[in-house]
Amino acid sequence: MLQPLRLALPLALTLAWGAAAKAQPAPGARVDRKRPVTIASTPAEPLPVVHVAADTPTVFLFSSPIQRKTLTYDESRIRVLDAGERSIIVQPVANLAEGERQEIGVFFTDVRAPTRAAFVLVTDPAEVDSRIDVQRPEPPSTACQPTAQAPAPRPEDFVLLGYVDAKGVTTSSSKGTLDAVQGLILDSIVAFRGPGWILADVKIVNRPDHPAWTPREAMFVGRVGMPLRARLVAKKPGAIPPGEDGRVLAVMEVPETKADLVLTLELHGDGGRRLTIPDVRFPKPAAEDAQ
Repeated sequence: MLQPLRLALPLALTLAWGAAAKAQPAPGARVDRKRPVTIASTPAEPLPVVHVAADTPTVFLFSSPIQRKTLTYDESRIRVLDAGERSIIVQPVANLAEGERQEIGVFFTDVRAPTRAAFVLVTDPAEVDSRIDVQRPEPPSTACQPTAQAPAPRPEDFVLLGYVDAKGVTTSSSKGTLDAVQGLILDSIVAFRGPGWILADVKIVNRPDHPAWTPREAMFVGRVGMPLRARLVAKKPGAIPPGEDGRVLAVMEVPETKADLVLTLELHGDGGRRLTIPDVRFPKPAAEDAQ
C-alpha cells in the first residue's frame, strides 16, 4: 500500500523542478524590467536611461497627459508604435550599437514644471525595459529655497574660466519674423560663439491677441541628428504678458570646430506654443593673431 506514495513523491518533485526551470529566463535572454522612472527636473540634470531592444516594445506610461505632436526622436533609429493621451510605445528599428544613445522627448499638456519628459534610449545585452512608469518630481518647497545670491560675475572670470580666449568671441545678428499661428514675434537675435560654447540672445514679442506666454525650454536643431537641449535663462523670469516683450538667452556647450554652425533654435513654452527661429548662424572662431 506504500508503493503509490513512494512513486508520487518523486513525480511531484520532478514536476515542481520542471515548472521552476520554465520560470527562469533562457540563457542569453534579456531580463524583462518594469519600473518607475523620475524625469529630470532641470535641463542641467542628466536624462534617465531606458533600455530598449529590437524584439521588445517599451511602453511609457505618463502620470499627466502629453502633447503627442511635440514628440521628438530619430525616426531612422526609433519607431513609435503608438502614442496616446498618457502613453507612448517605442521600439528601435534595430538594437542600438554599443555606445549609441538616442534621445526621445515629449511635452506635457499642463504648465507644471518640468514641462517636458525626455529619456536616453540604449540597448543593454542583459536587460530590457518593457514598461516605464514616468514620474514627475515634486516641486521644491519654497521654505527650503536658498536666500543667498551668488556673487556677480566679473570680466576676469570669463577669461579665467576659459569662456573668452585670445581669439575672442564672434557674433551674428538678425531681426524680425512672425509666427502668426503661435502669436510670437522675433524682435531680434544676436548669436555669440566662443571657445566651446554658443549663446543666442533673443528678444521676443507676445502679440496682444494671445495669452501670456512663459518660455520654458530651448533646443538647438541641426540639419541632421537629434535636437540638443540648451540652458534657458530669462532676463526677467515669468510670463511675457500679451502685447509685451521678453528677453531670453539659450546657451549650449559645443565641440570646437573651424566652421560656421547654422542651427534652428526652438523655444518651447506654455500651452504648446513655440517660437522657431531657423538659420541661426554662429560664425566660426576668429583666427588667432600670428605670433
